[in-house]
Amino acid sequence: MSVPERLLLGPGPSPVSPRVMQAMAAPVISHLDPAMMSLLDDLRERLSSVFGAGDGALCLAISGTGTSGMEAAVANLAKPGARALVVVTGYFGDRLAQMLERYGATVSRLQVEWGRACDPAQVERALSAEPADIVGIVHGETSTGVVNPIEEILAIARKNEALTIVDAVTTLGGVPLLTGTWGADACYSCTQKGLGAPSGLAPITFSPRALAARTASRSFYLDLALLEDYWVRRKYHHTISAPLIYALHEALVAVQEEGLEARWARHQRNHTALAAGLDALGVSLLPPEHERLWTLNAVRVPDGVDEAAVRKRLLEEFGIEVGAGLGPLAGKIWRVGLMGAGSTLSNILLFLSAFERVLRAGGHRSGSESAALAAAERVVAAV
Repeated sequence: MSVPERLLLGPGPSPVSPRVMQAMAAPVISHLDPAMMSLLDDLRERLSSVFGAGDGALCLAISGTGTSGMEAAVANLAKPGARALVVVTGYFGDRLAQMLERYGATVSRLQVEWGRACDPAQVERALSAEPADIVGIVHGETSTGVVNPIEEILAIARKNEALTIVDAVTTLGGVPLLTGTWGADACYSCTQKGLGAPSGLAPITFSPRALAARTASRSFYLDLALLEDYWVRRKYHHTISAPLIYALHEALVAVQEEGLEARWARHQRNHTALAAGLDALGVSLLPPEHERLWTLNAVRVPDGVDEAAVRKRLLEEFGIEVGAGLGPLAGKIWRVGLMGAGSTLSNILLFLSAFERVLRAGGHRSGSESAALAAAERVVAAV
């Protein structure tokens, strides 16, 4: 194989640290080996910590990407005919709504402008007008760079006796998340973003209330009862990937060595530094400041700049990958991720330097490389 080296600053995957890559080189063992069972027990405890899960919650990792976590939450909680309210602030909120519909739920979409967070009062009004059995919401909307105020929204859902499904694919490990304290009933994520491991596993947690309310899953592979039998009771279900388990374990060890609050602060600081550098270049972010996601930055394309050409030159000339916009934001934003091991000042400075040169070549003249770098460095130095 000939695989190019890239600096992954898109919406995911994020860079994987050498220690996590090295962990994957450990000898492969069986999915039922006693050593594997011990690893899975340790992982469940570490996942409980990173999710901020409460007592009695079940935490494990689905073999699959974040979408498998989404489907596992839906498959085990959505009865045919269940009433679901889904807050749609972007592409992945709509995906959650589609998933619920496929499992037989009657779905009402609370549509929010792409690039804006949901006002909890909208959820209150929607549930007052039409009660729901399930409320679904994306914590950090990867398509728009928006973080939703899920603590308030979860409280409203609980007051209205609805189960809650939370998408934390782009927030787990990078943005404050306390599923137990906030009352999330099912919350899923992925390994390739804030946690800093390769893709292939989907961490998920179910609260005691969700466990009591679960329904018979129409998916065999994602049946929580069967998965719990494997993870907890050592019964065969599927052949889990040993290297991916090693990677997730090492990534979670790194998270806990850093400390969750310190990790959240690092992601916030580096997001703020990037925003300051972009501002010095005359480039803005899509969401209002108080609604911005720290791990994924939605950067507005300046007038007259070819969005696709900028991405192409960043990749081909500098080896830097950033993401394009989705849906109504296609051609209007770049999605720049600062997640996990990739959220560093050095990566911000590399990106700003390359970005300024590519923008200037494309006709954008506002600001300078030196001003952008200085602005970013001032933010980090001030903390």
